[in-house]
Amino acid sequence: MALIKTCKGNTPIIPDSCWLSENSTIVGEVEMGENCSVWFNAVIRGDVNSIKIGKNVNIQDGAVLHCTYEKTKLILGDNVSVGHNACVHGCKVGSNVLIGMNSTVMDNCIIEDNCIIAAGAVVLEGTKINSGSIYAGVPAKMVKKLTPQLFENEVKRIANNYRMYAGWFEE
Repeated sequence: MALIKTCKGNTPIIPDSCWLSENSTIVGEVEMGENCSVWFNAVIRGDVNSIKIGKNVNIQDGAVLHCTYEKTKLILGDNVSVGHNACVHGCKVGSNVLIGMNSTVMDNCIIEDNCIIAAGAVVLEGTKINSGSIYAGVPAKMVKKLTPQLFENEVKRIANNYRMYAGWFEE
């Protein structure tokens, strides 16, 4: 069973349709949508501000979701994949977004719908990423537009696969 902790009177709201690994940690003011998965050693810390997660979101192994006290909240849309060891902090992420492995998204960033943040990218504080963009590098810069093929083969495929993977553990 995942470590689910109340903090400052706020207990995470997690639908029964979500799958949580036994060593994931979810704390405080966190609200998750249906069919989410939180993987091994992932941490979602809604202790200093709120975290709202849409439907069919996967938070992969070692990822950290957090905010800044009294300044930033974290909002993730639907069908978001947060890659292994990524850090997503105090920002707003639209729907159908892939945040790559070992990437960092800082406070006050806005990532619109249908985007990819490449593995290892660092999205600096306050960056706005327009819909349909792929950002990569340190600091992250737009490298190209998201094609329909990349959307299907990466963003959509990964989100759907993680729903399937979670089902393997529910038997």
